[in-house]
Amino acid sequence: MTTKTISIRDEAYDRLAARKREDESFTDVVLRLTAEDPRDFSGLVGADVEVSWKAVESARERSAADERREALLEERVQPDE
Repeated sequence: MTTKTISIRDEAYDRLAARKREDESFTDVVLRLTAEDPRDFSGLVGADVEVSWKAVESARERSAADERREALLEERVQPDE
């Protein structure tokens, strides 16, 4: 394994140290913090698509609300016998 020496400001070091878990090296912290976001779906569609996670969650909530409304309407139209 090769190593590289880098210079970072104290503030950057403090931020890394604050995020470092007890069983991690600083290399582990950098790799974890710079890993690709598993919620980023842009690579799946073959184009760079900007979709925020908030937008996805909002769409899910709207979909769930729509499903609840549909169920209520069906109950009113077709009451249990």
